[in-house]
Amino acid sequence: MSEDSLLPPPATAAGTPTTARDASGAALKQIALSFLRLGTTAFGGPAAHIAMMEDEFVRRRGWVSHADFLDMLGASNLVPGPSSTEMAIHIGHQRAGWRGLVVAGVCFILPAMLIVMACAWAYVAFGSLPQVQSVLYGVKPVIIAVVLRALWGLGRTAIKSSFLLAVGLLGTAAGIAGGNVLAILLAAGLVTVFQAWIKERRLSANSFALPMPIKPLIVATGMLAATVPITLSALFLLFLKFGAVIFGSGYVLLAFLQADLVNRLHWLTQAQLLDAVAVGQVTPGPVFTTATFIGYLLGGVRGAVVATVGIFLPGFLFVAASRPLIPRIRRSKIAAAFLDGVNVGAVALMIAVTWQLSRAALVDFPTVAIAALSAVVLIYFRINSAWMIFAGGLVGLGATRWLGA
Repeated sequence: MSEDSLLPPPATAAGTPTTARDASGAALKQIALSFLRLGTTAFGGPAAHIAMMEDEFVRRRGWVSHADFLDMLGASNLVPGPSSTEMAIHIGHQRAGWRGLVVAGVCFILPAMLIVMACAWAYVAFGSLPQVQSVLYGVKPVIIAVVLRALWGLGRTAIKSSFLLAVGLLGTAAGIAGGNVLAILLAAGLVTVFQAWIKERRLSANSFALPMPIKPLIVATGMLAATVPITLSALFLLFLKFGAVIFGSGYVLLAFLQADLVNRLHWLTQAQLLDAVAVGQVTPGPVFTTATFIGYLLGGVRGAVVATVGIFLPGFLFVAASRPLIPRIRRSKIAAAFLDGVNVGAVALMIAVTWQLSRAALVDFPTVAIAALSAVVLIYFRINSAWMIFAGGLVGLGATRWLGA
């Protein structure tokens, strides 16, 4: 081998050769641009986001195989946090390692955060104007319908047996009665693990000790007392807790926001929570950017950034930790049983909080009619929820102006 052969190839008319560093930089640039675009245009909630990622990165770009994509989706469902954001983080890691993991997640979240922050500024500046209140009058019932549609799909997936149906009914009753959100989720998971253990023990001649789930959720219970003032550190810890313990879709966040921010700490009113959820729905990107809106209401721009970082940070950590464990997680009967119970508990909490939110949103016949019609259209015609929220705002504006609602 000559000495010249050890040197990099010379530049050609077509350009310089691609080194490993150049390739890595190009991959990071592709990841950044792809997820910035998705974060700016991905309307429709987690299911729509995941479908768009499958089309973009499996079918069109070929960055991820179908098998790997399904593995990532299963792992995202087994850990707390926003599933669509965690899918973005998984894909970024698959494409460009740890730097890709960070770039993909940040670029998917950033556009939505900025858009929601702008909406929060406008809400604070102009939210008391009659025109804005008229729009929200029609938007809030549509939000109830959006959550009902999510419940329709999630419930059919989560309730796999009569036992899980019973767990869900008990969880709903506990949620309506004001039970602790984390305790309900933990209890649902443990009861389902115990039932799976009993079933396995009956089928097997060899008994074994009852295993405990590896993620005790109760540690975060009571992190903040009702007397805690609104500070940036308290805001960060609260949303860090949400990001660390919320299983399922972003709609489950509603139960935690209702329990902590409205019922316990009284930092938000019921109307403000509904408005925050409406903004989170009508804007693109993760539904968890509802935290950005609430953070702005409670602490301005710094509050918005702190709340956003707090709620999304656990997702990055969980994905980083679970990447090597994906093959084992998929084969674990105990992990699957615990997830089944937690998913049913999450659906039960969503039903309970929807009941509470509907009492504030459905205040007369027009709002009830808007919610009912929106639910039918969303469930049976699969129209993007952003269009329904836009239509609800127009109907609300017209109803308050011409019908005297």
